[in-house]
Amino acid sequence: MGAERAVAELGVLIYPGAQMAAVHGLTDLFGVANRIASEHEAAQLPLLRISHWQVEGDQPPVRVYDSHPATETGLLAVLIPPSIAGFSAAHMPAGLVPWLREQHARGATLGGVCVGSWLLAESGLLDGRSATTHWTSVKAFAECYPKIHLKADTPIVDDGDLITTAGLMAWSELGLRLVDRLLGPSIASGTARFLVVEHSDSASECGSNFAPILNHGDGAILKVQHWLQGTGATDVSLTAMAERAGLEERTFLRRFRAATGLKPTEYCQHLRVGKARELLEFTNGTIDHIAWTVGYQDPGAFRATFKKITGLAPSDYRGRFGVTPSKS
Repeated sequence: MGAERAVAELGVLIYPGAQMAAVHGLTDLFGVANRIASEHEAAQLPLLRISHWQVEGDQPPVRVYDSHPATETGLLAVLIPPSIAGFSAAHMPAGLVPWLREQHARGATLGGVCVGSWLLAESGLLDGRSATTHWTSVKAFAECYPKIHLKADTPIVDDGDLITTAGLMAWSELGLRLVDRLLGPSIASGTARFLVVEHSDSASECGSNFAPILNHGDGAILKVQHWLQGTGATDVSLTAMAERAGLEERTFLRRFRAATGLKPTEYCQHLRVGKARELLEFTNGTIDHIAWTVGYQDPGAFRATFKKITGLAPSDYRGRFGVTPSKS
């Protein structure tokens, strides 16, 4: 008898005014991905468990739908759908922000679509981080949340543990990003083809965008990971990471690799290259400037690391996947 498949639970939040088309669309998207994965007989891939979490008054969200009721394993991700009605902080359910912070602290990736970015902003988790939101609310968002680095012209900002998207229909790309992370680029591409929706080719051709393992249960290491995501790992050292974790360096090295599957230096390289991919796709800054922005003082070292991880030189990557004219 074969080994039992792992289960990855993805929670979809239902709050007052949430676009139910996105809630059900994400549910169907993950269901299609499960079916395609099963057709490939990929027993090593996790089963996506889809749950809906209803916000009721001032209480924390409660699970009201579960595609595969099972033993509690914790939420791997929480997805916040858009709302056509817009957002008002005055009507923010009191129990929602603490719940979002709790899920993030436990290792869940949080993803907000359009208005969902505002809910994440209210939690404070985006402070000091990059995010995007719908074009109609860019000015108001910037005024309300000055601590957030708003990328108004970027359709999706994938910052590892926090993902924000700009469009009402961008829930499909958010869902495909998570399928890509959990089931791989080929399953994500197959899901997109079946649903006839667009999906970035960069993941299937150059490997998935960096998706750190966050649900390993080691609180000291998770604390460091959140810190690295927030700082972009642009100026860090082993000593600083170990101190942040409250561990001796040798102990930190052992536990970090056990939790994440990577050495700290490799982890930081993947994180920096992931941010560079986004800049190459959506901005027209020079490659040398991008290298400096993501933490490389030596552009040659950046080019070598980028090619090692993606298989393409930065200039080739931009030429294939960039959406803006490049500078010389």
